[in-house]
Amino acid sequence: MQKRKMGKNGPMTSAIGIGAMSFTNFYGETSEDQSHKLLSSALDNGISHIDTANVYGGGLSEEVIGNFLSMQGSQKDKLFHIATKAGIAVDKNSGCRYFDNSPAYLKVELEKSLLRLGLDYIDLYYIHRRDNDTPIEEVTETLASFIKAGKIGAFGFSEISPTSLYRAAAIHEVAAVQSEYSLAVRSPEMGLVQATAELGTALVAFSPVGRSLLTDKPPSFKKAQAISFLKSNPRFNEPNLSLNIVATAGFRKLAAEFQMSAAALAVAWLLHKAPHIIPIPGTRSVDHLSEHCHGASKQLSPDEMALIEQVLPIGWAHGDRYSDDQWIGPERYC
Repeated sequence: MQKRKMGKNGPMTSAIGIGAMSFTNFYGETSEDQSHKLLSSALDNGISHIDTANVYGGGLSEEVIGNFLSMQGSQKDKLFHIATKAGIAVDKNSGCRYFDNSPAYLKVELEKSLLRLGLDYIDLYYIHRRDNDTPIEEVTETLASFIKAGKIGAFGFSEISPTSLYRAAAIHEVAAVQSEYSLAVRSPEMGLVQATAELGTALVAFSPVGRSLLTDKPPSFKKAQAISFLKSNPRFNEPNLSLNIVATAGFRKLAAEFQMSAAALAVAWLLHKAPHIIPIPGTRSVDHLSEHCHGASKQLSPDEMALIEQVLPIGWAHGDRYSDDQWIGPERYC
């Protein structure tokens, strides 16, 4: 597995990681045993980065990872570069989400994450969503204090704009920015790819296979309706879903001509866009994980990259990447 740097002064980690939202039932039913088999396979394939969050399954994802680590003995804190996130809170009475970047909240949630993971230290701690009532400069100071306290190794932000990144980086080095980026979502190319490269910040790309649109088996309408997030997502509602499946047919054909799966080609394309990009595909399947690893090993020529973007040019997707409710939190900048 090739390596990439997690930030200007950060450690080397695997070129792809695992998005551990899939360790909950978010995209379909799974189990702890299934997730542990996936983590074992990740180690066998040289994958060293895991990305999770305190809200994934209400802490379940972190617990699953922590239980796996607890079975690894004295090696448990040496196997993976682990990232988790906080900033999305849930009101106990109403069940409604809100965002909290206050020092008190972040400190409490960090301790809870450490407890669930069974660790004394987290390699990378993200602000999951910005709280607009707390200036990013203040949030950055809070995160820097966690580094000084020896609780985290580095920090980052999820779904922020280039301008917010520059403001934070003026206070302290930002190791990573997490953003949705794939052949289906090209908006990071309008400033975020450039800003992260300039600052030496890793761009950690979630949903690199387009929430399964860029795979050999995109979801049927029935399957999409059974998954809460996709049920309300514009790209997975009709007529958009059918149009998107037709639009990606040529990509699946091209991947077959390259003798690889569509998911592998999607990962390979993203890795070739810039050397500071680290995709974190999520999966519940060891076979699918193998496809992602195949993509990480694939070399693409400039002509092949151009051919891929000819088959799926910028703007091919039907429907927005988020619904109105899903857009609450991510920073729009273009």
